[in-house]
Amino acid sequence: MAWVILLMAAVLEIGWAVGMKYTDGFTRLWPSVLTIGMMAASMFLLALAVRTIPVGTGYAVWTGIGALGTAVLSAFLFGEPVTIWRGLCLVLIVGGVLGLKLSAS
Repeated sequence: MAWVILLMAAVLEIGWAVGMKYTDGFTRLWPSVLTIGMMAASMFLLALAVRTIPVGTGYAVWTGIGALGTAVLSAFLFGEPVTIWRGLCLVLIVGGVLGLKLSAS
């Protein structure tokens, strides 16, 4: 169950990272409220997950999934560049996250 909670925390991390673009420097009320809410919920779920999962593993998986998801979603939403090097680096992140998950089992 801790891994499911960690995955939910990571999805919320993607949401708040992308949401920051819509806050316009936290000058827009509702995007800011939603982004801050996702930040708080993501941190809360991460804290719950690392009660069971080692904190180093949990944090690395959380940030890895967040970085990957944010990069992919930002390419679609904001037209950020998709290059061979970015793709290779994202593949390395996926490999690291999988490696951490498998080594924690």
